[in-house]
Amino acid sequence: MIIFVDIDETICFYDGVERKYENAIPNKENIEKINKLYNEGNHIKYYTGRGSLTKINHYNLTKKQLNDWGCKYQELSTGEKPHYDLLICDKTKRIEEI
Repeated sequence: MIIFVDIDETICFYDGVERKYENAIPNKENIEKINKLYNEGNHIKYYTGRGSLTKINHYNLTKKQLNDWGCKYQELSTGEKPHYDLLICDKTKRIEEI
């Protein structure tokens, strides 16, 4: 399977209300869930809206974070996630359902 995985508030979180990407805290439990899917032979593509609105390129920071956190994946996409408040799709799952 090809599995798209959002980053912020899925495999990392933030202390306080201000979201500074460089201060993201990894959620090891959720990362392990995604790594298990990778180990089972699935194609993992992490994607994030980081930079979608500001047009700031967060690719290198995000790639370093994923690598530092031990995330297993084949692809990373930053700044290309559509901005939305609610996603309705027959194929979506919340991380808690994995």
